[in-house]
Amino acid sequence: MDIIISLHSKLAYVVLIFLVLATLNAFWGLIGKRSFGSKDLRLSLFALIFSHIQLLIGIATYFVSPYFSAWENGMGAVMKDSTLRLYLVEHPTTNILAIVLITMGWSLHKKAAGDRKKYFRIAVFYGIGLLLLLSRIPWQNWP
Repeated sequence: MDIIISLHSKLAYVVLIFLVLATLNAFWGLIGKRSFGSKDLRLSLFALIFSHIQLLIGIATYFVSPYFSAWENGMGAVMKDSTLRLYLVEHPTTNILAIVLITMGWSLHKKAAGDRKKYFRIAVFYGIGLLLLLSRIPWQNWP
């Protein structure tokens, strides 16, 4: 149990680094009017892959977390406690939405005809996903 929770916390650094790099790279490519090359593709792909791995580990973490047993007290008890609400409702829901947006950005960039559209879709969808992830990290307990 502790291994999964620790892995989830440590992999978050990798995910955030790749998402920041992919998002900034897309903005720089858009502003600089560069062509979308293999470096851009790989950086965006690694951000996508690590995000999905983090999601899978996060789902496992959710069910082995010591907070999970709080559901036995019902939804009302969870929603009244801000810590439980963060760990059991806000964090997973927001982060799943973030991963969906990142995945949409990846899928839409593949369908885009021009380089500017590719960069734009990565920049917007990865950027929004990154902001959502940052908004729901339990900073007070993050190593």
